[in-house]
This record gives sequence, C-alpha cells and structure tokens, in this order.
Amino acid sequence: MKNKSNVWYGLAMLLAVVMYVPVQARQKNSARYADFSGEWRARESISMGGNIVCCFDSGDRMLAGTMRIAAQANGLTVAVSSGFPGTVPVAGLEKMSFDGSVSEIDHGHGRGKKFTVRWSADGQKLTVNSTVRLMIDQKQTTVYVTEVWTLSPNGKSITVQANARSGLYSKDRSWKTVFEKVG
Repeated sequence: MKNKSNVWYGLAMLLAVVMYVPVQARQKNSARYADFSGEWRARESISMGGNIVCCFDSGDRMLAGTMRIAAQANGLTVAVSSGFPGTVPVAGLEKMSFDGSVSEIDHGHGRGKKFTVRWSADGQKLTVNSTVRLMIDQKQTTVYVTEVWTLSPNGKSITVQANARSGLYSKDRSWKTVFEKVG
C-alpha cells in the first residue's frame, strides 16, 4: 500500500511541476516587453524644420505632438489629434497589431499608408515599417519610413528614431523625436 501512495504522490508532484513551469515561462515572456501605454507629448514641435514628418495629413500619428497609447493583448492603439499651424486639429486612431499583419489607413485621393509592427528579440524596441502614399503636384509619390521606438529605462520617455527614403529627396533622411510621459 505504501508503494501505491508513493506513486500517486510522485505523479501529483510531477503534474504540479508540469503545470507550474509553462505558467511561469509565459509570465516571464509577457513581462519582458516594453510598456508604451500612457499619454506622451513631444519635447519639440514636430515640423518639416526639425522633426521631418512624412505624412502630410491632419490626424496622422507621424504629425502628432501628443499621443495616447493603450496596450491590448496583441497590439497598441494610438490616439492622436494633429494638424498644421493655423488649422483645426483632426482626431486620428491607429491600431498597431503585433501579429505581423498589415494595417492600412486611407486618407483618400491617393493618400494614406500601410504599416507593420514588430518587437525586437529582447522586447525593448518596437519597429514600425510604413509605406506612405502621397499626391504631390498631381503625382503619386511613395515614402518608405522605418521607425524604431525605444522606451527609456525609467519609463518616462519614448525615443522614436525614424529613417525615410523616397524619390522626393536625393538622400535618405533621418530624425529623432522624443516623447515625454504626461503626468
């Protein structure tokens, strides 16, 4: 009888370990991603002079001086209100999905963008690859933008390092925008 109870005890312990290890591994993996949630305001004005924007439409994230970011299970929702000097700001919303799918925003009249989002291997950087369609002088123009988002170690700022290439300009352009957490 004692052998049977030892076998059952051993099986119960083994089952507990088999269930415990995956739960702990999942918790460690989910906790390792940077948390971009919150309200963020750009340190400097976002304009063609300093931080070069690539989308020339009010309500676009690339033009926003303030972002409100909410984390979901498999992505981020970025709400903005942006406009050009002397115009009324327009609300915009982007859903960034971590599943590798392509998101698209259509501003109409041949203008808009498609983008994908992916995490770095260590979960501390987020890369957004965008293809922006513009109409300039009645011509369709495409700008390819790569943004790398990095959360500061203290969680109080996001640095967005952007690089753009297009036939619009003779060489690739790059710029950095720093957003500070509000409140």
